[in-house]
Amino acid sequence: MPQTHWRPILNDEVLARCQDALPSWRGLTVDDFEFDDPKGFSSFTMGVRAKVPLDPPAVLYRQLAGKENAILDFAAERDVFLRLGNAGIAARCLAYKDEYRIEEFYDGRTLEAADVFDPDVQRKIATELHRLHQLEPEGLPEPTFFELLHEKWGPMARQVLGPARSAFPPDERAMCADLEAIYSPATLAKVLQCLPDRDPVFCHNDTYHGNVFLCDDGAVKLLDFEFSCRNHIAFDFANLFAETVMEHGLDEPPHFRIGEPRFTDDDLASFIGLYLDNAEFTHEADREAELRGLVAETRRAIMLSDYMYAMAALPLAVEPIQKIRFIPYAHQRFPRFLAAWDAEFGS
Repeated sequence: MPQTHWRPILNDEVLARCQDALPSWRGLTVDDFEFDDPKGFSSFTMGVRAKVPLDPPAVLYRQLAGKENAILDFAAERDVFLRLGNAGIAARCLAYKDEYRIEEFYDGRTLEAADVFDPDVQRKIATELHRLHQLEPEGLPEPTFFELLHEKWGPMARQVLGPARSAFPPDERAMCADLEAIYSPATLAKVLQCLPDRDPVFCHNDTYHGNVFLCDDGAVKLLDFEFSCRNHIAFDFANLFAETVMEHGLDEPPHFRIGEPRFTDDDLASFIGLYLDNAEFTHEADREAELRGLVAETRRAIMLSDYMYAMAALPLAVEPIQKIRFIPYAHQRFPRFLAAWDAEFGS
């Protein structure tokens, strides 16, 4: 049975690991620091802030041990993150071990869904994405993101929806039966049909607003590169908008739902236009043709967000990091993908 093997980690253990990497932090105790509550989806993070003057004054601790749903193997993921840090796209890495990573701390906040529609924020996200898409990290696997996702997460989904199903309450066991097609070759074929006919490049692959950080100085930074590998840029555009439909805090279980889109083709065109401002075109007509093509490709790629997050949720359902009912979450996501695919490609 695939499990993420998460366990509670004590503040003093986190501090000991930080002190091992940061000599300036040694000799202090947990009482000298503030520890955020852990949060995360595929791996969890914890901000650690000093109450006394120190350099650095804070770090982000990321727990890696037990993360079995990685897209890249450990060495490739490590090389990618360090490359991104050296390029100033990811946070600077202060320590990288098998079990954890300690990163530079950003002062500010992660974006909310409404921020995605702010033109100034859009321009900064577009610039960061364009910078990322120009990189060519060595050692990346040849298969693209969705091929790797099917290869790595498909067997875990099969186990969760099969042998592990008995651990879920009756209503979720019924949902598991509805979800079984998610790991099938037929579903993968539908997924690949959504992708544009253009060369893949290095992509983020998880660009929803919670993975974009607005620093106090106004800069925008991308976060959480665990899914980064070769893919099509339209998915990085699509996922930024597709995630604005989530509604949380509802009274009725499971206390969330996926609402109707809050974005239009004009919103997509506005963002993609800002992205293309970072590129050079010989003629304006060439830029307009590229803009039209990318808007159409992004509109088609939006359905892939539902597929990806349904697949990502299933390995976490057995031993969740967060208090989220992951089977109902996937059960809302996957049918949306199928319905969108039928509307786009069905006869």
